[in-house]
Amino acid sequence: MKIKSILFVLALSIGLFATSCNPSEANEGDTLAPIVGKWGIVKVGTNINGVETLADPPQNTSGCDHDFINLKIDNTMTSGDYSSTVSPCALSTVSGTYSKGDSKVTIVLNGVTTTYDIVNLTLSELKLRQGNNISVYIR
Repeated sequence: MKIKSILFVLALSIGLFATSCNPSEANEGDTLAPIVGKWGIVKVGTNINGVETLADPPQNTSGCDHDFINLKIDNTMTSGDYSSTVSPCALSTVSGTYSKGDSKVTIVLNGVTTTYDIVNLTLSELKLRQGNNISVYIR
């Protein structure tokens, strides 16, 4: 009887462990990593039917720093855009606000509110999705 009890507990433990470690749901936005910081955009693309296609962002001007978002602890933010239209690598910024939920971040810039799903948030990477569009940022 004691052996059966031990085997039952062992089987139950293995079952719980196997269901709690589902790699197909890796991260999905729920994380303890802080979102506060300056994030430079490094990739943009799409996720269609689970197939992700990423490329270098066309908004990044060659030879300049990456365009960025700077999310501050007081829920204010700055969006920075480097452009060489007027002078080489001229920076223009727009201020706004943001709020973060468990797996979403909502950004308000110029009165326009946009909500993104947080696909991945680590200490060095932030991946956001809006519909089929993907944006990858690094610190």
